[in-house]
Amino acid sequence: MKISEHFPAYTEFSPLVPVKCITPRTEGCFHRFFDTSPVSPSGRYVALLQMPQEHRLPEPGEAANIVLIDLHTAEERVVSQTCGWEPQLGANINWGADDHSLFYNDVNTATWEPLCVRLNPHTGEKRLMPGSIYRISPDGRTIISACPKRMRRTQLGYGIIVPDEQVPRNYGFRDDDGLYALDTETGERKLLVSIKDVFDRAEPSIDKALYEHGECYGFHCKFNPQGDRILFTMRWFHTEQEQPWNMITQGLKYWVITMKADGSDIRVAVGPEQWDKGGHHINWYPDGERLSMNLCLDGDKQLYLVQVNKDGTNLGKIIDSIPGSGHPTVHPNGRHIVTDSYEHEKVAFGDGTVPLRLIDLQEQSEATIVRIPIGNPGTKVSGVLRVDPHPAWAPDNKHLVFNGYVDGTRRVFIADLSGLV
Repeated sequence: MKISEHFPAYTEFSPLVPVKCITPRTEGCFHRFFDTSPVSPSGRYVALLQMPQEHRLPEPGEAANIVLIDLHTAEERVVSQTCGWEPQLGANINWGADDHSLFYNDVNTATWEPLCVRLNPHTGEKRLMPGSIYRISPDGRTIISACPKRMRRTQLGYGIIVPDEQVPRNYGFRDDDGLYALDTETGERKLLVSIKDVFDRAEPSIDKALYEHGECYGFHCKFNPQGDRILFTMRWFHTEQEQPWNMITQGLKYWVITMKADGSDIRVAVGPEQWDKGGHHINWYPDGERLSMNLCLDGDKQLYLVQVNKDGTNLGKIIDSIPGSGHPTVHPNGRHIVTDSYEHEKVAFGDGTVPLRLIDLQEQSEATIVRIPIGNPGTKVSGVLRVDPHPAWAPDNKHLVFNGYVDGTRRVFIADLSGLV
């Protein structure tokens, strides 16, 4: 992957690998998430979101920029704007099958309904489709997403901003909300699996009597690398809980569900009885048969890097001697795991900087490849404004894209790990 020499090097704390800042002139930029490459399929372009401001939560109808970075020339260009974003995953920008297909969320501010935009960033040609995007399939043909308005019921930062009164509520086992699928060629959208479908059809079966008096919402969803299976997370809380509806912290129950790409063969990979011990951030293994995750297994509040089969069997530690943290991804070579850290986690440095950790499963060792600042004033307003590095592999699986907070603003970086992986 060619990266222009015009991008300045990041040298603070002596990185173990070459690191470039690819947004040296543009403030407030970040890339989507640790499971999505912001780098285009050819390896030439990077698509980012630029926040209009960084010191407060966005308001309904507030627009952000979609920014395109040319890695060959170091050119930065605003290619569109969107009102369909939040501070953690932005507008859920995903590349399609080629460098001419960029997908992201927007909002019709007249109706407050979400839109999925297909943009050719080189010509400006747009197509508006109903619904929203969270993840796109590896072949670029199918987009999946939970309802981005409802996602805010349990946690801010990951969906779209609309007025509070425009956010629907899911009482009971809804058959009209769940995981949606959008065909990128025809523009047709359908409810692939409803919340009720999961409670009715999942194996091992879920005891519905425990959850009939509550609200359940879809959240994360991801295709496996092969495109033949999907993971889908759900969150439930008791209807009578007296907590702010978008900051539920007590009694929240989580499920990690997997299914075939057509919505059949619904399986519970991780349920509340396990997740209640503590955990976060699931991803697919490269083989598409297993999941990786941070999870507390023994009730000791110690996060481990764990793996579990798509059907919930064979849950166990990937490695005993090294703790979990942040947003872990197993490299396609099967030998390495890369992850970051939250500012409050034990592996962080306690000064507003965190490590990008490269874990070698064969050598049973780890190295801090980059130490990056993420502490920022916005977190005093809301934790939603935190900066997570979200390290994500480029299509060549040798370069790592991540976020940081450097020189008073959000910036995006690329590290060259070709000498290590």
